[in-house]
Amino acid sequence: MKIYHHIDEFTPLENAVVTIGTFDGVHIGHRKIIARLKELAEAAGGETVILTFFPHPRMILHPEDENIKLITTIAEKAELMEQLGVDHLIITPFSRDFSNQSAEEYIRDILVKKIGIKTIVIGYDHRFGKDRKGGLEDLLRLATQYGFEVLEIPEQDINDVAISSTRIRTALLDGQIDIANECLGYPFFITGKVIRGDQLGRQLGYPTANLMLEERYKLIPSDGIYAVRVKVEGKEYNGMAYIGHRPTVNGMTRNIEVNIFDFNADIYNKQLRMEFLHFVREDIRFASLDELVVQLGKDKEDVLALLVLDNPQFNT
Repeated sequence: MKIYHHIDEFTPLENAVVTIGTFDGVHIGHRKIIARLKELAEAAGGETVILTFFPHPRMILHPEDENIKLITTIAEKAELMEQLGVDHLIITPFSRDFSNQSAEEYIRDILVKKIGIKTIVIGYDHRFGKDRKGGLEDLLRLATQYGFEVLEIPEQDINDVAISSTRIRTALLDGQIDIANECLGYPFFITGKVIRGDQLGRQLGYPTANLMLEERYKLIPSDGIYAVRVKVEGKEYNGMAYIGHRPTVNGMTRNIEVNIFDFNADIYNKQLRMEFLHFVREDIRFASLDELVVQLGKDKEDVLALLVLDNPQFNT
């Protein structure tokens, strides 16, 4: 897959089959659209093009809203789309100037002149251009003039996409990892750099890798203990993750850390990916560190039991 970080980097194609959207999460609803896009491109001898935006339009149009959290970062989104076999991903910087184009300017200058659109797959409710006045009706009106075909995504499919996105975010914030993963079609994951903590986990017998995320807009699941799969330096491990403020020791900041099973290498400043498989329990305050250690032992047993259910061949 070729990635372009501005529309001006893109050379118009002879037969571009295009869809447009934010595609946050690249979940099962999005995958249905991408599969359809690929079918059309293959049948027409064309190439698939996805036009997406960064920053997310809501970040620019509503900068006062600091609660905007996304399921995937732009890098994660690109990685997932590449896995699905998309040919071209155009990441257009979203700005107020960009949003102020008229519907016809957007279609003529972006879709026709800069992409070379021959087919567009679009939802009935997709809005674009100044004040979001442009839509499916404008594409249909100008299709003959500019020589492209418009294929509408059925309303039910669009509603499924919207429901999936909302349901995933809600599930993650409620600790319902199983539901989120079912809607995504893959385990929700976060990626970050391993940083030094205060070594409390090591003192308690459960050394952890502390993660620092690079993107503040990345959605983080609810506080608690999770069964996870860890990917670091090209290898995979099982582990027990913790998200929370460490109330037992009066912690002031929200931590993301993971106890990686059967692992003792130095990975400070390394990139680590953590895939969330199951929610184990909520974060709670214990009366003492001794009680916390006892609970951590039970947590690890629960995590291992869940991993065995996932994979009966797993050796605890």
